[in-house]
Amino acid sequence: MIQALIGQKIDQTQTFLENGRRIPVTEVSVADNVVVQIKTDEKDKYTAVQVGVGKKKHPIRALSGHSKKLGLNDAPSLIREVAWEGAEELPKSGDVIAVEAVFKPGDIVKVTGTSKGKGFAGGVKRYNFRGGPKTHGQSDRHRAPGSIGQGTTPGRVYKGKRMAGHMGVDTVTISNLVVVDVDSENKKLYVLGLVPGSKKSMIVITRTGEKKKFTRLLSTKLKEDEEAKKEAEKLAKEQEKAAAEAAKVEVDASTNSEPAESEKVEAAAVESETTEDATSDVAETKEAAAEEVVTSEENESVESAPAEEVASADLEQGKEGEEK
Repeated sequence: MIQALIGQKIDQTQTFLENGRRIPVTEVSVADNVVVQIKTDEKDKYTAVQVGVGKKKHPIRALSGHSKKLGLNDAPSLIREVAWEGAEELPKSGDVIAVEAVFKPGDIVKVTGTSKGKGFAGGVKRYNFRGGPKTHGQSDRHRAPGSIGQGTTPGRVYKGKRMAGHMGVDTVTISNLVVVDVDSENKKLYVLGLVPGSKKSMIVITRTGEKKKFTRLLSTKLKEDEEAKKEAEKLAKEQEKAAAEAAKVEVDASTNSEPAESEKVEAAAVESETTEDATSDVAETKEAAAEEVVTSEENESVESAPAEEVASADLEQGKEGEEK
């Protein structure tokens, strides 16, 4: 896995940990680092990754040709080669490495950058010389460097002698710094402590280990509590909505059941009317049958009456003949 990324120093500020301790932090912008070239054991005898950031407006021909050869459209403004550790698959040219893929809160890092330029400085400021005596008539030796070498032998000043001169604009590495927060949304890294360089200067952050006893930022805890509160409110709203929907379903069910009951009542009324009609039809049928029976009986009585009268007349005539 890649162990370092290129970033840009934004600002130095302060913040608080969960335990209330105030700490100085450096805000570093770590834009997506583009993989420029891969170094392999087969070809280069070692494994490393070249990463680049930015876009150079007027690159030299060597840098432009190097970028085009590797399939990049633009030449990066800054390229650094960083180590690759582990047996994971190596990335390809053009791949983008995000800050959250390399760093996490609690990582121990070292930061390499170019220190601020301070111009011409004396030995006291540049190398922390203690100066000369302040008494016994020494009126102009307070910040003097003192002797700078021997006499006749060697008769010169050795190279590298610490003396007054240009101070700053050196490559400086600060070790044992701790990553306190990683903002993946804004692509920023927050490092405990101060790093070399001026604002907007480029630095290289290298991961060297992990802190065992790490205390988070207070802002991280507050953010998590706020998110948990929002989730709880969202869950409560969802439960209220579900309860309202359930109540609505019950109301709709009761509303739908009332027409069903009215339909049952209407059906019962229709059935009763049908039964009454059937009963009345049966009664009318019975009455009609009874009337027919009565009529037939009357007809039979009417028809039988003349026959009886005739029979009686015949009997009377027979009796009269016998008398004669």
